[in-house]
Amino acid sequence: MRTHPTPVALAMLALVHVPFSALAQSGTVASAASQTVLVTGTAPGQLDARPSSTSRLGISLRETPATVHVVDRAQIDATGALDTQQILESIPGVSFSAQPGAPGSVFYRGFGSASLGQLHNGISVQYDAIAARPVDSWIVDRVEAIGGPSSFLNGSGAVGGSINVITKIADASGDLTHARLGLGDQKQLALSAQRGVGSGHVLRLDLNTTRGAVWTQGDDRKTWQAAASWLAPLAAGLTHTLSLEKQHERVDQPYWGTPLLRDAANAVLNPVQIDPRTVGVNYNVVDGRYQQDVTWARSILNWQLAPATRLTHTLYHYDALRDYENVEVYTFVANNAQVERSSALLQRHDQQVWGSRGELSHGTQLANLRSDFAVGWDWSYNRQTRFPLSVNGPFGRTDPYAPSDTFFYQTPGVVPGHVPGATNLLHTLALFAENRTVLGSGFSLISGVRADRIDLEVRNHRAVTATNPAQFNTRFTPTTGRLGLVKELSPAWQVYAQFSTAADPPSGVLATAGFAALRDFDLTRGRQVELGTKGSFDNGRGDATLALYDITRKNLSMTDPADRSRVIPIGQQSSRGIELSGRWRPSAQWQFSGHASYTEAQFDQFVETVGTQTVSRAGNTPANTPAWVAGATATWQPLPALSLAMDLRHVGRRYANTANTLYDSGYRLIGLGASWQVNDQLSLRARVNNLTDETYAATVGNNLVYLGAPRSVSVSADWKY
Repeated sequence: MRTHPTPVALAMLALVHVPFSALAQSGTVASAASQTVLVTGTAPGQLDARPSSTSRLGISLRETPATVHVVDRAQIDATGALDTQQILESIPGVSFSAQPGAPGSVFYRGFGSASLGQLHNGISVQYDAIAARPVDSWIVDRVEAIGGPSSFLNGSGAVGGSINVITKIADASGDLTHARLGLGDQKQLALSAQRGVGSGHVLRLDLNTTRGAVWTQGDDRKTWQAAASWLAPLAAGLTHTLSLEKQHERVDQPYWGTPLLRDAANAVLNPVQIDPRTVGVNYNVVDGRYQQDVTWARSILNWQLAPATRLTHTLYHYDALRDYENVEVYTFVANNAQVERSSALLQRHDQQVWGSRGELSHGTQLANLRSDFAVGWDWSYNRQTRFPLSVNGPFGRTDPYAPSDTFFYQTPGVVPGHVPGATNLLHTLALFAENRTVLGSGFSLISGVRADRIDLEVRNHRAVTATNPAQFNTRFTPTTGRLGLVKELSPAWQVYAQFSTAADPPSGVLATAGFAALRDFDLTRGRQVELGTKGSFDNGRGDATLALYDITRKNLSMTDPADRSRVIPIGQQSSRGIELSGRWRPSAQWQFSGHASYTEAQFDQFVETVGTQTVSRAGNTPANTPAWVAGATATWQPLPALSLAMDLRHVGRRYANTANTLYDSGYRLIGLGASWQVNDQLSLRARVNNLTDETYAATVGNNLVYLGAPRSVSVSADWKY
């Protein structure tokens, strides 16, 4: 087993300042009064920013025919977001949870994790729904989200949208040293240091370790991250950046959920309810474990061939090992007097991804019109072996309020050791192109296309059967794209329309899908129509965005209504909705921000097996998809060095199942924040989450709810010098 002991990270934290000080050359450290602000959408004046997740053409948010939300480093610090999922609170329409069994549980525009791209520096490991664990925010530079299909940018798996986490690397911004000490419900020790060395060379090191933030019984969550990068000038206009990141997360006795109360007929109460006395109770085995160790290596070449011509290439490698040893399902029985445990899972994922991505962009004239092009390739090889052992149980009953201690390897049927189940080998080669042509009269036409060839080989390491052959090979060749038109009504206001397409696996993800899921299927087809507007007002003191969208995904896997033993690719799911976000700073002392979204999502054609029958779910809402998500923040700066903030978050009612027979009433959270700039080097922050200590479900299921965190308090001190 690969291990990365926390003491190594702590030692590095203690020692790193010495060598960096020795290497330091003259440089300046910017200092500014910090504000505790929850920012949604884009900050005033930032619609001219040019995020990397929306296009390879380097166009601004104003010029992009899509809804794009950017949460930058200043906003992350201001909100006090501890990890990448908390950062998502700033993005309209997004809801989420982070239980270990579905760590990428993000819902966006009516679609769940399997239909979203969750990227790391623009790279998908094609297993985002599981691999995209929340990462502590210290190493994050910004998060960029684009709503709706974006397969033309990143490949399959993004009909609902893409969320791109971009981490810190060495740059030309100057020398810096930034340290943080955090106390409270989560303890943190972190350091960032960047120094110029020699002629244009820059070294950067980011280190972070946290402990805590687990509020149920059991041991704490322990994490550490270490990132090092080196920016080197090779020639005029030519630079190379070498980046290495390591991430470690371990949770002992992880919490998997709280059982739902049942009536006298043993049916779950509706709306779903829990026994308040079980809040904070963990029924998992006491030696339960979730652990993930990740290594990212990137070699990034940037070559400015001419003022209007640029070539970039990224060579990357991803290495991940994930381990689970848990009993994961708990059910009220005996008139809610006892809890029955079941579903033991011993699981290991060993995943490796290698990739090469090259892009050439060029600005020119086409028929006397300004026209910018980008072309390139995207190649990757993804290999994942899974080692599953699942034992259904049940494994006995226990007191709901004082559960007896049980141990994983004493669970009947669970034996130590990892026996491989299957290996998926995924080869992807894609060619892509984008163009933006300025047509005149304020109109611009933006287009993009991507052609993929995806070869999948599945090797079965278990017993060979008719539905699980020794080897299975298939190929997919999707072509996806986007066509958008932007009209500039004035320098401050734009309107746009776009049509985009996507391709997703029919069920699950290609990195784990097997013969039964893919033998007769092609990728599903998704398309979106979106209309929107974005602009600035009040002399640039405010920004606002508004978007209306309609998305349809076809060819989903579903049970054959005429033969429940067969699965056929004829299902369909759709969503339509509206998103609004804005920010306004009417004076130096006050700032307001907010977002609201309404999503109407449904299965248009979907059949599933219930017992011995097939039942249509047409017209029903997918599970855990809220219709309403909203947030608002007010920030007051009574003194130049003091900021106070209050924020609200609302997530509406969600169904627990596709039958829509169970639902949760949603939740509302209040947060408070304060920031005090003591001097140019030292700032203090305090944060209270869930001020009213509301008990709420982050996600809901047929038998369990995964509760969100209760009230928590954190304080931190930041030094910059």
